[in-house]
Amino acid sequence: RTVEPEGFDDVARSLAAGRIERNPRLTGSLCDAIVTPEPGRITFPILQRLCGPGLAVSDDEALRAMALAFSRLRIVLEPGGAVALAAALFRPAEIAGETVIAVASGGNVDTDVFRLALDRFAG
Repeated sequence: RTVEPEGFDDVARSLAAGRIERNPRLTGSLCDAIVTPEPGRITFPILQRLCGPGLAVSDDEALRAMALAFSRLRIVLEPGGAVALAAALFRPAEIAGETVIAVASGGNVDTDVFRLALDRFAG
């Protein structure tokens, strides 16, 4: 499965439609590092063959995953790098029975966004 920010789920919508769908806008999510206009023409057929239905998580779920990753694992994530972890943590019914691999990244996290995640959800 793929995981994207809510409202910017072009891959999930494209997989469901069987054709490439565009995001109507490209701003408005804290997960800006993974917001794209549309799935790539080369990668979309690969995703169709290998991925199940896509998932979308909220900015708050990404922030919460960032805070949990830092407080429990001492891993610093950016919002876009936390969406897979957010899906694994907060969408268990949607991934029940599946093998889950979550890629988590965040070396370029904005300090204000990281502080927001910790202020809202740590502790």
